[in-house]
Amino acid sequence: MSEVIIITGASSGIGAATARILAAQGANIVINYVSSRDLAEGVVAEVKKLGGNAIAVQADMGSEADIVRLYAEADKAFGPVTGVVNNAAVNSPTHRKIADYTFEEVMRVLGVNAAGVLISCREAVKRMSTKNGGKGGAIVNVSSIGALTGSPGRFVHYAGSKAAVDTMTMGLGVELARDGIRINAIRPGMVDTPMHAKTGQAERVAEGAAATPLGRAGRPEEVAESIVWLLSDKASLVTGAVLNVMGAQR
Repeated sequence: MSEVIIITGASSGIGAATARILAAQGANIVINYVSSRDLAEGVVAEVKKLGGNAIAVQADMGSEADIVRLYAEADKAFGPVTGVVNNAAVNSPTHRKIADYTFEEVMRVLGVNAAGVLISCREAVKRMSTKNGGKGGAIVNVSSIGALTGSPGRFVHYAGSKAAVDTMTMGLGVELARDGIRINAIRPGMVDTPMHAKTGQAERVAEGAAATPLGRAGRPEEVAESIVWLLSDKASLVTGAVLNVMGAQR
């Protein structure tokens, strides 16, 4: 039976790259997006061309009702999920220092990047848990190098939300170990994705990549390969782990 995999924030970048790799394995993929419908439908078309099947589902990962609906749409289209990639994330449009933060902005970042991940895991567990009659499964959460650095003077709220992802992943790894569910996270470093432009750093990769230990930024496909491995049975002994995929950045 083909895998059924939800990828949040999959209209571009790491999410879209993950979908393309899974498509070649014949997976049924739910491409989640919040606003970029055309991009999401483009990824759906790519998945089908590569041998998989896919639908695009609009859902705001900062809304519990939307998350519940996302999983219901997946059930309707393909049946219960066997894998989830919690990749969706938001950040501020420009750098922030502590004096600049507003409560609303901070809560939006924490809502999508941390609370939304936890609620997505909840919905996945309902369907996957062998204790609930499910067949097990795997979840991969996408963290960030910011969880280690704190991103001072830039995006401390974003970094904090990703540190929460790390901690929740480790806790759930233990909690779900006997439910037939593996849950892990990856920490990308500098990766050449549209996220930089969305946070007012369109030139960040071009300007900063040479200073990284490898002398370049990562590619979305490189990060996606790690995600796909963690989803697979080849990583059967790996759960509750946070994997650095950052080319020795610190």
